[in-house]
Amino acid sequence: QVQLVESGGGSVQSGGSLRLSCSGVGYTYSSGCMGWFRQAPGKEREGVAAIDHDGTPRYAESVKGRFIISQENAKNTLYLQMDSLKPEDTAMYYCAATYNRAGLGPLSVFGYNYWGRGTQVTVSS
Repeated sequence: QVQLVESGGGSVQSGGSLRLSCSGVGYTYSSGCMGWFRQAPGKEREGVAAIDHDGTPRYAESVKGRFIISQENAKNTLYLQMDSLKPEDTAMYYCAATYNRAGLGPLSVFGYNYWGRGTQVTVSS
């Protein structure tokens, strides 16, 4: 059974930084695709960043140049370094994983089978 657990969320002021972590069991980090998604109140869940098994990262346009996704396979941990945070980044952030996106893009929520419960990020102006 795959379990993903996010941590590292919190409250920061605009321009601040946070580093999210996603620790997993039952999932081979080096064999699939993993991603970070977020959902603000009243909005649909959206892809933020993803990383393929070959290490290729993908980013939503809204976070390019500010967020960096990385993974440490030996520790079964996925990271999201978030810098220059803006109030519009406020959301619940979720870690997700899949071995097969079924042809869907790396930032599509529908391509992922396994999800964590989320960690809240709040950015104040």
